[in-house]
Amino acid sequence: MQQPIGVIDSGVGGLTVSRELMRQLPKEKLIYLGDTERCPYGPRSKEQVKRYTWQMVHYLLGKNIKLLIVACNTATAYTLSELQSALLIPVIGVIEPGARAAIKNSQNKQIGVIGTEGTINSKAYPNTLKGVDHKIQVDGLACPRFVPMIEDGVFKGEEAEAVVAQTLQPLKNKSNMDTLILGCTHYPIIKDLVQAEMGPHIQVISSGEETAREASLILAYHKSLEQGNIAPVHEFFTTGNIEKFRHIANQWFEEPIQVLEWVSLDPMKSSAK
Repeated sequence: MQQPIGVIDSGVGGLTVSRELMRQLPKEKLIYLGDTERCPYGPRSKEQVKRYTWQMVHYLLGKNIKLLIVACNTATAYTLSELQSALLIPVIGVIEPGARAAIKNSQNKQIGVIGTEGTINSKAYPNTLKGVDHKIQVDGLACPRFVPMIEDGVFKGEEAEAVVAQTLQPLKNKSNMDTLILGCTHYPIIKDLVQAEMGPHIQVISSGEETAREASLILAYHKSLEQGNIAPVHEFFTTGNIEKFRHIANQWFEEPIQVLEWVSLDPMKSSAK
């Protein structure tokens, strides 16, 4: 029986990582859980994010996953090390892959990061980037309007353009910055708007490609790569509105998703302390 990869996110943002996983690992089955009912995680307390993340993890562990990808920057910042210590399967976050991609692309070590309040306040990206090279200069900007806008299915048109322009204005004054990390997996959905606003001289980086590459390497190391020739049927679960999730997912993947179900996580008990 095919053992799947589990992907968790606060909502639809992790679909950006999932699309890259499907591209790089076409034989692997994905089981995706988006906690859209309680999205966004960014404004929530660390303890609340940890509790919700553990609830999602317990649900996916019941699906016999072989690898867990925490495709939410806020959840990665607050829970990754705890999950890696507690679980018997490999666990990947999205912050280190995103930071590595930015370091490879930056020419002058002037890097910007946009993300949720939780991710920016955690200092996870500056700590990771400076842990590699202490000379890197990091400018962070919280963008609290982005995730609710994307979850509502607004990621093009005048309204989205206006929100992006207003939100990113403080970063446009950072004249030396040459690389911008999309420090939330929702943001690649509006990457074109961000790129247009920041200008062609800025390299806009998302973590999906690097995260999928890391997943491939880890599965190969553990000799867990799927060898069969049967096309996988991916499964998607959401705690929120199914039709809204389906609409965004179908647009992002450019083809209809086959399996989508609503689930409730509230009755589940968290093991987060």
